[in-house]
Amino acid sequence: MCLGRNFVRPWNECFAAPSGNKAVAPPFDAVLMFKILVLQALYNLSDEQTEYQIRDRLSFMRFLGLDLAQRIPDAKTIWLFRETLAQAKVVEALFTQFETYLAEHGLQPRGGQLIDASLVPVPKPHNSHNEHATIKAGTCPTEWERPPAKRRQKDTEARWTVKHGENHYGYTN
Repeated sequence: MCLGRNFVRPWNECFAAPSGNKAVAPPFDAVLMFKILVLQALYNLSDEQTEYQIRDRLSFMRFLGLDLAQRIPDAKTIWLFRETLAQAKVVEALFTQFETYLAEHGLQPRGGQLIDASLVPVPKPHNSHNEHATIKAGTCPTEWERPPAKRRQKDTEARWTVKHGENHYGYTN
């Protein structure tokens, strides 16, 4: 058995490339791979999404001890590692041991959420300063009541926001 309760044999030894085969990349460290499983569990990520988030988020890379120049495990490698642990029937034991360690140090793991605020654009308003102040106060400008078509063309619930240094008007999805 390659992976035991305390990772008796390193992941590298379990999945080492056959001697002389230089086409196969060296395997990833077992602790790194377990940290990836922890991120998956905390953020409820798929293998593909985990690979993407590791590449995208410096906080994930920092947690994993990686820098920008290092190789990152792909989705298939993450899946293979998790399946190997599952076949060895050690996944639950590892997570129990990890949670016990955290509890002994006064820490409690809590899941997080990754939010990508996708923007839904709407037509930009061309309101006067008085109309804008009235909308901010939560009422409808009186000049919009007379021609009913004007009221239907105005979106009073959309807001301005800044994303990546650009101003956008609309809703976040």
